[in-house]
Amino acid sequence: MNAERSDSIIRLLVADDHPVVRAGIAGLIEAEADMTVVAQADNGELAFEAWKVHRPDVTLMDLQMAGFDGVEAIARIRAFEPKARIVVLTTYSGDVQAARALKAGACGYLLKTMIRADMLRAIRTVHAGNDFVAPALTAAINAHADQQKLSQREMEVLRLVAKSGRNKVAASAMGLSEATVKVHMKNILAKLKATDRVQAVMIAIRRGIIDIDR
Repeated sequence: MNAERSDSIIRLLVADDHPVVRAGIAGLIEAEADMTVVAQADNGELAFEAWKVHRPDVTLMDLQMAGFDGVEAIARIRAFEPKARIVVLTTYSGDVQAARALKAGACGYLLKTMIRADMLRAIRTVHAGNDFVAPALTAAINAHADQQKLSQREMEVLRLVAKSGRNKVAASAMGLSEATVKVHMKNILAKLKATDRVQAVMIAIRRGIIDIDR
């Protein structure tokens, strides 16, 4: 911990499921005279519990973690304390992921590739009561704001089709007829403005609508 601390120190909670990432973030923070890490967590549930105990000024939150994810943790923290200041740090650049996090109550959103360049500035900006979202992410969110969202059923169909490449496999897994899956795929293509299911999958992954690793 930095030996020279002022009374205006910014107290931070770091939530990420990768120990190396947490250590790297903590190292950058502890090198600053006006910041310190008061707690760390490796999943959403522990992040929420740590927040209640330590009441940090700013929380840095990963989105993909075990248990309930970062979005759920953000929502629970903000329900507990509406004034909580939370910055998302994630590898996911999709506009859907960003929109979900911001709707849940995040006031900052950074990609992990931007940590060294923008993280400290984001922390100070958010701590001062302002929002910090990369302009490219804001533009992506606005570009798709008027598009119809996929339903939970449509997202599941697309995820299964992405993994198997076949409507029949998705139909069997979901207990649906192949004809029903084809109707869902037709609606998915229309909503995503895709010409075929391969393009639909690519768009959905890029925008953060589905995660085929789940």
